[in-house]
Amino acid sequence: MTEPRVRLDDLGAWLIKGNADTVDLTSRFAREPWVTSWCVRPGYRARLMRAGQPVVFWASGSRSRLPYGVWGVGRVTGAAEPGPPAQPWSVPLDLPILAEQDRVPRRLLRADDRLAALEVFRQPQAANPSYLTVAQFAALRTHLPG
Repeated sequence: MTEPRVRLDDLGAWLIKGNADTVDLTSRFAREPWVTSWCVRPGYRARLMRAGQPVVFWASGSRSRLPYGVWGVGRVTGAAEPGPPAQPWSVPLDLPILAEQDRVPRRLLRADDRLAALEVFRQPQAANPSYLTVAQFAALRTHLPG
């Protein structure tokens, strides 16, 4: 399956994922509810990432444990950069994690017809970064606090 090409004229936000089954995201974000960088797969998408672009943090994992879904929204602060040899690239971010009661659960987003085609639903195992179109990001914002 060929992944869809991201077009900057229809890029609403980047979406980065963290798997709470492999990393204790709850404890990590309780200690420090701010993401300053995250790993991304090298490729054309990583090269399109620029300072000022919106970014969404998506927590994933086994659905019975936590209310997975959107846990934060922020901005890219610079270009993605290669890591040491055999390490992933990383992208600098200014991404606050939402308070637990403000996180948007996957089930709520999945039930919204405007968001049913999100790439994270269609290809949940795809590497970072994923993306939301302009229309999808506008729809997501209706679920966010304030």
